[in-house]
Amino acid sequence: MNETHSNMFLEQEPVGKLMIKYAVPCVISLLVAALYNIVDQIFIANAAYLGSYANAANTVVFPMTIVALAIAVMIGDGSCAFVSISLGAREHENARKTIGNAVMLTILSSIILTAIYFAFQDQILTLFGGRVNEQTFGFSKEYFTYISIGIPFYMFGQAMNPIIRSDGNPKFAMGATLAGALLNIILDPIMIFLFHWGMMGAAVATVLGQILTAVLSVGYLFRMRVVKLQKSSFWLNSRLMKKFLPLGICSFLSQISLVAAMAAINNMIQKYGALDVIFGQTQFAQIPMAVIGIVMKFFQIVISIVVGMAAGCIPIVGYNIGAGRKDRAKQIFTRLLIAEAAIGAIAFVVVESFPIQLIGIFGAANESVYYTSFAIKAFRIYLSMLILACVNKASFIYLQSLGKAWTSTMLSMLREVVFGVGFALLLPVWFGLDGVLYSMPVSDILTFVASVIVIVLTYRELESQPEFADKSSEIRSITEQSAIATIKRFFGYQGHQTSGQIVETVRVSCCGNDMTEQSTFENGMLAECVASIDENYELE
Repeated sequence: MNETHSNMFLEQEPVGKLMIKYAVPCVISLLVAALYNIVDQIFIANAAYLGSYANAANTVVFPMTIVALAIAVMIGDGSCAFVSISLGAREHENARKTIGNAVMLTILSSIILTAIYFAFQDQILTLFGGRVNEQTFGFSKEYFTYISIGIPFYMFGQAMNPIIRSDGNPKFAMGATLAGALLNIILDPIMIFLFHWGMMGAAVATVLGQILTAVLSVGYLFRMRVVKLQKSSFWLNSRLMKKFLPLGICSFLSQISLVAAMAAINNMIQKYGALDVIFGQTQFAQIPMAVIGIVMKFFQIVISIVVGMAAGCIPIVGYNIGAGRKDRAKQIFTRLLIAEAAIGAIAFVVVESFPIQLIGIFGAANESVYYTSFAIKAFRIYLSMLILACVNKASFIYLQSLGKAWTSTMLSMLREVVFGVGFALLLPVWFGLDGVLYSMPVSDILTFVASVIVIVLTYRELESQPEFADKSSEIRSITEQSAIATIKRFFGYQGHQTSGQIVETVRVSCCGNDMTEQSTFENGMLAECVASIDENYELE
């Protein structure tokens, strides 16, 4: 099968089967990526010599890894969407150059970000609440130093993951990420409990896992299935970047806004925690920050599933939109919304029913009773609107696959920056530490109102065109050209009969690759029987 046709199954196979095929590996990939930091925190929290101070330090450093992830997914998801649309429209040169440009942008941006982290380490840690007490700041600095070394590898692996999916190989994308995470899980207890390397050990284990994922991703670029890269693909092209980067803006904002929210939340915790009767005491000052970090990690697990399901559909929706199959895009949207709401409902039941068990995973047994009591309250309030949060996120990402970067970006900005940061700063003024917890559900409720409007408008748009775009006019526009319709001899009499129907129906004596596929599709014939010109069998 040649390059032009190898992704046509995206507009032919049942949408349910395709969603499972693409979404499941994507979900696993994102879950595994989320587990990098979460696994570190679990082992750190259960190490008696580290405790809640190191746990809080992990929360302080976490936003910096999200900044790196935000840039990587902007490049990767934007490329994935544009490559899928290009392949659906049979524009393979654009697909090749987009991937090459994405590789170069990822490398350059990761080097710049690493340099910034090393140059402004103390200021960055202070910005995210690292100075809640001296012990927390010391652990934060140690962990951040080694994590910064791995930023280029981390960003490369995360950016290439959606690109590999767009090439039709979601299983490899999942496997590359899974391999790195498994190495991290194996090395974490060795370095933390056996070698007693503390925060340095946790960070080194993480970086080694990221390096493995990056190496596997590089290897895949040399043997891509559909898009074959060339040297010219890696020359930066501003015209292409202006097209594919906006498609990743929503992914960027969904991550970077989390950083802004965490900066606001951490500083509000530091400010209003100092006014609290319990957490105003030095020995307990780090508890709210450690707990909120854990609750956010659980939310990240849920949202990784949600984003994975939606992002996994990007290549399918993008290809079908490029091929004119809005009916299939609509089917995917409906199934996606139902699935995301179900995930949110399950997660809601878990956080409301088992908060003690959840916090117990993160070393609650080694901490004071205040640690557990605040964690129970945080889980039940902060994550009370998980169902709406899941539907909101699915809507934002789906719009990316339609090429609606602006709408997707505005909705994401509304949720994450206007509401997310705004309420995190505003509500604590009246409700103290509890105000930080209320900021999440309030933001999700207000955003859902906007999402409902967008969902209704999206459905109307997807219904505005017949199931299959009428390309017959394009086919008939070349009827005056003199040529032949050809079928491989292998198909015998059936092939002969098929070519006759094509010539009679389309009224053209030439059937090129795309035209032949279109003609057979419209007339209910077997596309497998039709091939490109074969000099051994011609029908004049």
